[in-house]
Amino acid sequence: MKLVRYGRPGAEKPGAIDAEGKIRDLSRVVEDITPAALTPAALRRLRRLNLARLPVVRGRPRLGCPLAGIGKMVCIGLNYTDHAAEVGREAPKEPMLFIKATSAICGPDDPLVRPRGAVKLDYEVELAAVIGRDARYVDEADALRYVGGYCLVNDVSEREFQMEHGGTTTKGKSADTFGPVGPWLVTTDEVPDPQALELWTRVNGERRQHGKTANMLFSVRALVAYVSRFMSLRAGDLISTGTPAGVGHGHKPPRYLQPGDVVEMGITGLGTQRHKVT
Repeated sequence: MKLVRYGRPGAEKPGAIDAEGKIRDLSRVVEDITPAALTPAALRRLRRLNLARLPVVRGRPRLGCPLAGIGKMVCIGLNYTDHAAEVGREAPKEPMLFIKATSAICGPDDPLVRPRGAVKLDYEVELAAVIGRDARYVDEADALRYVGGYCLVNDVSEREFQMEHGGTTTKGKSADTFGPVGPWLVTTDEVPDPQALELWTRVNGERRQHGKTANMLFSVRALVAYVSRFMSLRAGDLISTGTPAGVGHGHKPPRYLQPGDVVEMGITGLGTQRHKVT
């Protein structure tokens, strides 16, 4: 099932994508797409719906982040060998974690706003696992049972903020609009193997990134288990699992985003995003 939230910022309504790609209004079924909608029982109820009987949403409304009430975004650095190599880093022996502020979250087609003082704005296409129920000290063999769905994330970065101002990676990852999520939250029944997906990014129509989740250093299963050792994962948390090679910072010379650029990205079965840099 593909769950969405549509409408103007702060007033989004719940919806689902039907077999023809149309948005069906879920307002009569749930108040919003929240962590409570990701429990196994709640998802079973949603899957039993006959979407053809629900109202069609007319026109092409803005899509917001497909999940309200995200508690935290845990991001994984250098999780693809080719990306580590392009930025001159060794592949990590254990997953590298950082947190992206939830105030960065925006919709899948909202503008990317270059913050004040930024000169090294970059893009990263990533698969995110959406936690469906609380998890702590999870065994790797059971880890995917705690995932309620998957979505596309653009881990927007400002490399100077990230690397040249001391402190942690988080400061280069958390400006407003640096966390586009969506367009859809896709339930796990439609993603039987999260390690069998392709990811891509285009900037101004030019292919910049193309990778496969099979090439992750640490799988989704391994990441859920690993993160749950160091912090409780709550329903509605996101783990954004890293990006393949081709980021702007990895080019020689670097190719950072500029105002007016158009960034498009997608993942197999999870939809696409399109942003204009302002």
